[in-house]
Amino acid sequence: MKRKKSKKRVKRSSNIALLLFFIIFSFVLIDQFLQMKVEEKAISFLPNPVAEDVQKYTPILQRELEEVNLEEYTFVLAAIMQQESKGKGGDPMQASESAGLPPNSIKDPEQSIKQGVKHFKRALNYGNKKNVDFPTVIQAYNMGIGYIDFVASQGGKHSEEIAKEFSLAQAEKNPQVYNCGGDKNNFRYPYCYGDFTYTTKVTKNIESLTASNSGKIPQDLLDI
Repeated sequence: MKRKKSKKRVKRSSNIALLLFFIIFSFVLIDQFLQMKVEEKAISFLPNPVAEDVQKYTPILQRELEEVNLEEYTFVLAAIMQQESKGKGGDPMQASESAGLPPNSIKDPEQSIKQGVKHFKRALNYGNKKNVDFPTVIQAYNMGIGYIDFVASQGGKHSEEIAKEFSLAQAEKNPQVYNCGGDKNNFRYPYCYGDFTYTTKVTKNIESLTASNSGKIPQDLLDI
């Protein structure tokens, strides 16, 4: 009798352990499935004009922005990445210089995205503090935080002409570095510090996103 009871207890314990295993395994599968759906959704936000490599990194962009409560800017950062690198290389956000490093020092795309989000957040917060428009914040991603101070002193609204003024002033401080490689046929010459057309280009990328994602992007990001 004792052996039978002992066998029953062992069998019952085995059944319970097996049931717990299947429950845990099911939760793991469900979690992975939901994560895949989130990533598919993030990638599907982006239309064909945006490079496949940018689409690949969009879930990471969204995740990093969610960490700092800025997930509504996912499209903006995707548009910036499109302009910076089309998602290529180890530093797809071209964020090395914003971290005080030489260009392309960052070799890990996830680190690049983290630093890019950090740089954007800083520009956004400082731009809000200085009461400049959102196009100024985008241009500051390319030209640095100093551009925000410059625009604030000029009335708070970005324009390519103001970007040219800032670029020329910065280039004249270090003409050996900011000389467009000595190429006078470069469209930026002599405004060789940054790209004075940066906001215009990023805005076109944003517009390509909004064209197939009507209503998914806050209106204040469209008034550029």
